[in-house]
Parts: sequence; structure tokens; C-alpha cells
Amino acid sequence: MTGTPTAGAPAAPAQPTQPASPAGKPENDDRWNKAIRDIMGGPVVISILAVVLALVVGAILIAITDPGVQKAAGYFFARPGDTFSAIWTSVSNAYVSMFQGAIYNFRRPTFAAGIRPLTETLSFATPLIVSGLGVALAFRVGLFNIGGQGQILIAAAASAWVGFSWNLPPVIHLVLAVVAGIAGGAIWAGIVGVLKARTGAHEVIVTIMLNYIAFYLVAYMLRTQGLLQAPGSNNPKAPAIHPNAVFPPLFGDQYNVTWAFVVVVGATVLVWWLINRSSLGFRFRAVGENPNAARVAGINVKNIYVYAMLIAGGLVGIAGASQALGVFPQGISSGVDAGIGFDAITVALLGRSRPWGVFIAGLLFGALKAGGFTIQAANDIPIDIVLVMQSLIVLFVAAPPLVRAIFRLPTPGSAPRRPRPVVTKEVEAK
Repeated sequence: MTGTPTAGAPAAPAQPTQPASPAGKPENDDRWNKAIRDIMGGPVVISILAVVLALVVGAILIAITDPGVQKAAGYFFARPGDTFSAIWTSVSNAYVSMFQGAIYNFRRPTFAAGIRPLTETLSFATPLIVSGLGVALAFRVGLFNIGGQGQILIAAAASAWVGFSWNLPPVIHLVLAVVAGIAGGAIWAGIVGVLKARTGAHEVIVTIMLNYIAFYLVAYMLRTQGLLQAPGSNNPKAPAIHPNAVFPPLFGDQYNVTWAFVVVVGATVLVWWLINRSSLGFRFRAVGENPNAARVAGINVKNIYVYAMLIAGGLVGIAGASQALGVFPQGISSGVDAGIGFDAITVALLGRSRPWGVFIAGLLFGALKAGGFTIQAANDIPIDIVLVMQSLIVLFVAAPPLVRAIFRLPTPGSAPRRPRPVVTKEVEAK
């Protein structure tokens, strides 16, 4: 009578069963599948694939414009292998040159010389990252700050004036010059915040107009003795910065990267803490998500607009200070912004307005800038192709459905497609 339960004996506890989904699959499997779908269709993967697509299109443009490929394509049907070989040679040489110009040059005799391209990337990325943080912070509040050019110009002018007109001890002079740049950028962007809060003026129009005002104002000061023009000179250029106010090199005089990069890393950490850990950052995010709901919850939306633009302008002002005190210590000119204000919009978009995403995007665009010159010099490829690649990155990042359609990625939050049952004619007849 073994194996049969006796009367009155307690029944064996039922084994726990895993809940099943309506489709008959375990619920845990559905959770994993949903998580994988959210990751594969999420913003991080979209940004990475946007860069990949831009590199692929860039490779096509490089191959099309290469004279060797064009020559081999003339007798493609006779010897197609020559065309494919020419394409491979052209594209591989271009991207190897980009790597050697942006990361590491294996042709250099020493490691110190070979790593110089990486320091060039960091140097190009320094103003891009911090100005991108300023644009991204405004994005998180629902403001479109495209006034980076004007904010950089005003900040650079303020930093340069403190840098060449004052004579202070080394560390104090540099700190005050940087603070002057931050204040200049914050004030110039704060004008936008005040007009937005008090009059409802659209920040896009105001920032565009302030860009023009800043450009011509700085150009005027650079042509006027007693303001920014170097004494005894007729050129629209400021005097050289005092050595005590110049950003010192980070890894030695043989590299161009300065301590401004360390300031940018600190600014990235500060912005991350501000947005994700502070009460002010919570109000920023609340206003950015829904200003009407934030207003009902008791948040002063108008003040938030002013605070956000002040902080965003101050971040962009660090970029202006790094340009004046690190890149152009011999004296700034009207081209000190170097297009960084508009590139910052691209960096913020690629970084999805997240501080560390902006940091990585700034490094990527710094590498593209550093490697673009090497491509042009080593392979006689127009640097415009690198600019096209940057534009394509923005295009693909701004169009996630296009990237998902190309790579057949799922949409986050959507249910997986279930296969349609195969119905035979016999079943249909029944």
C-alpha cells in the first residue's frame, strides 16, 4: 500500500506553479522579453545605431568621391574585383586615418607621441561637452536654447578682459577669469529667461536675435581702443591673456588639452546631481514634462525658466572661458566661438539631454573633429564629408522610427507581434 495516501493524513502541499501569461508562456519570460524590447528600441541603442548608420553613409560617400574607385568602376564588368578592392582600400584607409587622428597613431615611435591624437580629441571635446550641457539643461525644462554662439562670445569677451587687464596671483587670476566668463554667459542667457517668463517671448527667436547682437557687439569692442582691441593695433583682436590667467596644460606642454577638461568633468557631475538629485532639478524636470501640471502643483514656472536659463548660460560660459583662456591665449577674435554654439545642439540631441550622454556625445564629436583633419590631410578626402556624417547623426537621432525600421527594432512599450495562425482550406471548409 505504498504510494497511496492514508485516510486522515495531511495532503501533500501543492507545488507552486509559475503564473502563465494569456499566451501560455510564463510571466517571467514575458517580463524578460519586454525588458529586452525596451532596451533594443530604447534611446541608447538608437543613438549607437545612428552613429553606425552615419559611418556607413560616410563610407559610401568616401567611396563615391575617391578617384581610384571611379577609375576602377569604369571597367567594372570586365574586372569587378578591382572596384571592390578600390572601395575597401579607400574606406579602410579613411577610417584608419580617422582613428589615428582621433585616438592613437601607431606610426609614432613612442607611446607619448602616439597618444597625442587622443589629447586632441579631449581638447576639441572640452567646449562641446560643457556647452552641450547648457543646451541639454534647457531642453529638460522645455526650452530650446540655440543662443550658444552669443553666450560663448560674451563669456569669452568677459574672460579675456579679466585675463589681460588684471594682474593677480596665478590661481586667483584664473578663477576670476573663469567666473567672469560664467557670469557673462549666465547674464546673456538670463535675458532670454526673463523675457520668456515676463512677456512670453519665444526663446528661439530671442536667442537668435541675441546671437547677432553678441556677434556685432564683440566685433565692435574688438575694433575699439580701450575696450577689447590690443593697444597700438589696428587688427580686430584682443591682447594676449596674462600667463597667470591661462589654463595650464593637463599632461604637459607637448599636448593641447588643458585643465579646462577637468573643469568640464566637474561640471558634468554637478549637472547630473542637479537634475537627478536636487529639489531644483525635480522642479526642472516637472516643468519640462508638463508646465501646467507643475503650476497646479505649486511650482513657480516663470522663476524656473529664469533659473534654468541662468544655469544653462553659465555652463555655456565655461565653454567661452575655455576658448579665451585655453585655446586662444594669444588674444581672441570675433571667431572665438568656432561654431561651438550650434554644435552644442547636436551634442545635446545625441546625448538625449542626459549629462553623461552629452559627455559621451561630446567626446564622439571631438573625435570626429580631430580625425576629420587627418582624413583630409592623409587621403585628400574633403572634410565636408565629416560634416555630413555629423549631420546624419543628428538626422537619425531625431528620427527614431526610421532607425527602428532600418534595423527592424521593436518600439518600447509595444506588445510583440504574434504569428498569425496558419488556417488550411480544410479547416476553413469546416
